[in-house]
Amino acid sequence: MPIPGNLLSATTETIDPNTSGWTSHLNCTINMGIGGRTGGGGCLSVRSVAAGEMQARTVSSYPISAGTTYYAFSDTAGVVGERIGIRWMYGAIQLGITWSVPTTGSSANWHRVSVAGVAPSGATQAQVLLSSTEAGASASHFWENIYLGLPIRTTGNLFPFNTESSEVDASGWAPVVNASISRQTPVMGWAVDNYLAGGQTLAMTAVAAGNASILAVDRPTVTPGQEYLAYAYLQPPTVASTAWIELRFYDVNDNQIQATRSVLAPPTPATGMYRQRVSDKAPVGAASCSLAAGLDGASAGQVLRLETIVITAAPELQSGTVVPYADGSFEQGVAGWTVANGVATIARTSPWGDSYFEGAYSLAITSSTATTSTIRSAKFPVIGDVSWRAQILAHPDAGTWTSVVVRVRWFDAANNEVGVSGGVSYGVPGSAWYVMPSDSTAPSDATQASIDLVVTAGATASVLNVDQVVLWEVLPQTAVEEHSDGGYATLTLRELPLNDYTITVQRVAADGTRTLVRGPSGLIDRQLITSDLLVIEDHEAPFGVQYYYATTIYTASGSVQVTRSSGPVMLTLADINTAWLKDPGNPQRNTLVMVQRAPDWQRPIEQSVFVVRGRRNKVVFSGNRQGLEGDLAIWTRSNEERAALHLLLDSGNVLLWQAAPGMGVADMYVNVGQITETRVSLLAQEQWRAWTLPLTEADMPINLGVNGAAGRTWQDILTEFATWADLQDVYATWEDVLLDRRTG
Repeated sequence: MPIPGNLLSATTETIDPNTSGWTSHLNCTINMGIGGRTGGGGCLSVRSVAAGEMQARTVSSYPISAGTTYYAFSDTAGVVGERIGIRWMYGAIQLGITWSVPTTGSSANWHRVSVAGVAPSGATQAQVLLSSTEAGASASHFWENIYLGLPIRTTGNLFPFNTESSEVDASGWAPVVNASISRQTPVMGWAVDNYLAGGQTLAMTAVAAGNASILAVDRPTVTPGQEYLAYAYLQPPTVASTAWIELRFYDVNDNQIQATRSVLAPPTPATGMYRQRVSDKAPVGAASCSLAAGLDGASAGQVLRLETIVITAAPELQSGTVVPYADGSFEQGVAGWTVANGVATIARTSPWGDSYFEGAYSLAITSSTATTSTIRSAKFPVIGDVSWRAQILAHPDAGTWTSVVVRVRWFDAANNEVGVSGGVSYGVPGSAWYVMPSDSTAPSDATQASIDLVVTAGATASVLNVDQVVLWEVLPQTAVEEHSDGGYATLTLRELPLNDYTITVQRVAADGTRTLVRGPSGLIDRQLITSDLLVIEDHEAPFGVQYYYATTIYTASGSVQVTRSSGPVMLTLADINTAWLKDPGNPQRNTLVMVQRAPDWQRPIEQSVFVVRGRRNKVVFSGNRQGLEGDLAIWTRSNEERAALHLLLDSGNVLLWQAAPGMGVADMYVNVGQITETRVSLLAQEQWRAWTLPLTEADMPINLGVNGAAGRTWQDILTEFATWADLQDVYATWEDVLLDRRTG
């Protein structure tokens, strides 16, 4: 798959099937290499003509906008260090080059280099430059997976791109104590499709022995009571010192009012990048937040590197869970968990990545004797008189465990215990991760709940790891809701399995006819499940007929895991004189119009007619008769309806026409030809318009996905743009804002 947003062509990006996108710029020849990592097998081999620096560049110059930040990266391999640059052009004139920091070493394994910079005044195009300084002639350096375009940042990150990545400079960070800040480019390999990770890292250097720390300059706004998650990749020094990150909250006067620290437990030796997480709720009075990072007990000159630095709203480990991220994931410690009774001890697993299901750590329950202990969580807010499900994932790490009981303890607003569920007991064979749910109904006066894990060790020195603890109100796994006024239905699927399961969703008519339902990636047919919650807006659902949704979930091997069906649903059209015209890929453009006259249909056919001498009847050779063609006459009744119809028709996309049942017209996908718009009277102020839309029947679009915000929220807009004027310079319409469709 091409890198999203890449200005470079697929051939220039992947060097498949040839090197036509690249040319020599200095002291080199261009060759086709082998052993690429993007699937095609090819890569760019840049070979030196003589000792010294050699440079390759893109053949094409790509249009850009002056004053806009652009980003370039590549995966590379060779025997010397390298750098990547963006060459700013005005026609054939070079205005300057923005270079990355050269790598601090070299590697024959694929690693990443990257750079970002602001296009200078007057620049209209840009090229990518690839550079390495070779020791002699005929030395080869290899490049692939190359990108040039707008910055790629983490969706939902409260930090701007340069604070997240330090690709432009290190200005997003400031020393706090005993530290200096720079940028470094260590030899660091990333997954080929990890486009968020760059080559340049933020480097904090301890000036002298002792504690050292730095702090992000940005102060993104927060909402008190909202839970936030911060994380960063950390590369600690190899000599012993303690690396950490800290989520800090500030009041309106920029006074720090809360700090939550998460300490990295790196493997030994620590040679890579390790993503460390920290989370907490914004306290009362919080107005903004930031992230600090540092080393405790550092030696002079020790370096801590950071990459992909993010603060975002904390994710839910299960849709609807009331368990905070820290208490459910154990990424920064044991949070609110305690040993209520028994000899067991609890701690976060160590080192980083030793045992986990989500994140990089889990809770380690250690029993020194073959006895029973109770491990209890903090209290979480609940609603009384409804069903709740507590669930954990458990993994026997050492020794044996006879049983694990998962139960819920209920409390009222005064913290008085008002009940405890019977719980569910599980055996723990083998050494895999096991899902352990337990359902119960909260008493009517319950406002809080804690989770009890009653664990019985079968041997001394037994260790049980627990991760992804959740507690959520049990809602219907499959629910459907009609929105006749908007012309669509909503299907909600909960508690979907993850880990390589796929899903198919179909609309089933009364006669048993099945039609695939459309989602963001096209028709939902064995699509990978990426969340336990899936909400589908079906804008192609029929009107006036009852139907239901059928869901099939498949395992990674392709066998059917489970099927589900929704209840019946039927959309209605309030006025039979109206009809919907819809763009299946852009439902925000769907328009309800008034029908003046349905088409008189024609069905063309290709025929060749031959007259045979001496024969009375002609000989006719015919192709297949084609689909329906005819003119649909409609009215728009206001300037708003007229503008909406123009927007719908502007793209020339295949549309869906849906009329009221009983009108003798089935739902039909159509192409619209040259339209005619006329006034219905001579009065200039009259807003009604009469339209003639020439329709040609079309097939249902198969590969078309539903456009959307792709997870972006208003917070992303606020993070990326300082003023509304900046926004207007980048987006032409509000729809462009929604779809992140930029003019630059």
